Amino acid sequence: MTTDVDLTERERAVVNAYQGGFPVVERPFEPAAAAMRDAGVDIDATGLLETVRDLDDRGVLSRFGPLVNAQEIGGAATLVAMHAPEDRFDEVVEAVNAHREVAHNYEREHPHLNVWFVVSVADEDRVEKVLAEIEAETGQETYNLPKQREFRVEAKFYVDGPLDGDGDIEAAGIDLSERGPDVEPTGESTLSPAERDLVLEVQDGVPLTETPYADVADAIGQETDWVLETITRFEREGKIRRIGVVPNHYALGYTENGMTVWNVPDEVVPEVGPEVAALPFVTHCYRRPRHEGVWPYNFFAMTHGRSEAESQRRIEQVRETMAEYWDVTDEDWDSLFSTQILKKTGIRMDERADANTRAQ
Repeated sequence: MTTDVDLTERERAVVNAYQGGFPVVERPFEPAAAAMRDAGVDIDATGLLETVRDLDDRGVLSRFGPLVNAQEIGGAATLVAMHAPEDRFDEVVEAVNAHREVAHNYEREHPHLNVWFVVSVADEDRVEKVLAEIEAETGQETYNLPKQREFRVEAKFYVDGPLDGDGDIEAAGIDLSERGPDVEPTGESTLSPAERDLVLEVQDGVPLTETPYADVADAIGQETDWVLETITRFEREGKIRRIGVVPNHYALGYTENGMTVWNVPDEVVPEVGPEVAALPFVTHCYRRPRHEGVWPYNFFAMTHGRSEAESQRRIEQVRETMAEYWDVTDEDWDSLFSTQILKKTGIRMDERADANTRAQ
């Protein structure tokens, strides 16, 4: 493995170790560093904290802390495709991006559907209204591709280092997620006002201090123990996907962003989905609807690579996995690489969390 970023051996070890599984205790860097020492990395709590701070300052990390699962917090999000004519491309994109509900927007390589964006709303009924507004403003049809089944969302990006010397990226992670309060999921789908405040406080990361969870507690006027218990429970309930470093994959050299799309026979999707999702380089994997006459594909698998050659090898592995279940032809799939980031504000949780917050 290689990376375009100049990282020390210690920095690579930190990136590889804690893209999840970071402990939820009052002084988490101490057990986290101890676990790294057990894995052969010479580092103490102060060194680990300083390393994470430096990686964050240099843009190697997008943030540090809980990765909130917006789907479980409230509201809805959907993927939308549309065509922007070459002579009106900037005009169409500007109109799309002007909608605050549009969180991400990419130009992708496709002869017709070249603009792909995510609409995030507090009320699911709002999606169709937003798309109707965009169509009226641009004169271009939109194609809604909501997630029908999620097989994987696991955007982890590893680099070469002491924790994956054998080439096994599964060995890279250190999991201390059980090092925290003993709490059980509640099954509650809505948020209390205090839980809403916590989600909004941590959605962009936690303070890079010796006591990050205590600092979060101070910021929202809660006890540290409550924050520790709630974050732990949220991770077990799926409201938080994982806790740790969130790399900037572009900074790590993963510049080839390929969305592979497949026309999988409906009856084999339940079998194919978990197998493709199990490939370690597949970061997102979903079933989505077709649009007759325009979009024949019902299965999406996102891959990332550090070179065109690496991306092509990974796509071929996806195809080989598919071929174990059905006769894949060249007409049954496509790969849409992003050529330009048109908007990337992130999915803000404010309105979605507010709409899903119960009265005290």
